Amino acid sequence: MSGLLPSEGNVDTGGEASPRVHWLEDEETEQLIACLSCDTARDILSCLHDSPATATELAELVDTSIQNVRHHLGNLVDADLVRIAGTRYSEKGREMKVYAPTDGPLVVCVGGDERDREGVADAISSFLE
Repeated sequence: MSGLLPSEGNVDTGGEASPRVHWLEDEETEQLIACLSCDTARDILSCLHDSPATATELAELVDTSIQNVRHHLGNLVDADLVRIAGTRYSEKGREMKVYAPTDGPLVVCVGGDERDREGVADAISSFLE
């Protein structure tokens, strides 16, 4: 059966995006920080920045159960840090989702006011280019 289905599938690796800048007091940042408070979630995100992967591949890479990886992937997707980039087929012919990071660098800023935000975001973007 392995010859009938493509094992690699179509994966959108995307390009390096502009840095995402969050401010500590924003509601979206709370979900992001909560999601990244676990070592496993951070390890998964780091692995995905190296290369897109399935939940099974990530479980092997971070040495945890596939159920634990799926839990953290769900949180990472909800926090808009990870996206489904495509599909692959297992040796048994099952379709598997391939995950990838949503974008490039992520910066969380503390302090400042509304006037500072655009300037800080521009400065960070130019620094990381």
